[in-house]
Amino acid sequence: MDPRFRASAIGGSRTAGRYSRADEPTLYLSSSVEGGEAALLAHPEIRATAPVIVEVDVTASRIVDFRDPAARSAAGVDLEDATAPWQQIVADGGVPASWLFRDRLVAPGADGLIDPSRKRPGLWHLVLFRWNTDSAPDVQVRDTTGPRDAGGL
Repeated sequence: MDPRFRASAIGGSRTAGRYSRADEPTLYLSSSVEGGEAALLAHPEIRATAPVIVEVDVTASRIVDFRDPAARSAAGVDLEDATAPWQQIVADGGVPASWLFRDRLVAPGADGLIDPSRKRPGLWHLVLFRWNTDSAPDVQVRDTTGPRDAGGL
C-alpha cells in the first residue's frame, strides 16, 4: 500500500473500485506478497510511492469464493463480467457488472468475496464489504517489528 496511508491500513477504500462504488467502504486485501505485486500492476500511482506491505490477520465467514465455479454459478456471477475493465464504464456514467455482483452478494448477507488475480493466475485477493463491526469479519493489523519494503514494485 501507499506508505502515506499505513496508519489507516484497514480503513478500506473510499474511492470507486472493481467491487465498490465511491460511497461503499471496501477492504481490498491480497493473499500474498506476490498477489499484492500483481494487484499493484494496475496502480502505477501507488508503485511510484515505494509501497509497503502491511500484514493482517482475518477471521471471516460468509465469503463467496469466485475461484469456485459452483459458488459463482450459485451467485449468478460470470467471471468474465466480474473481471472485465470497469473504469471506463464508470467514467461514462455506467454501472459495471462487478458492482451489481457485489449487490447480489450483499443482499443475502455475504461479507465479501475471494477474487482470482487477473494478472497472475493462481493468486487471489480478499474483498470485504464490511469488517470490524458486530457479526462481521475481524481484521487486525499483524504485530510486526515494522513495515516491510515491497521490493521495488
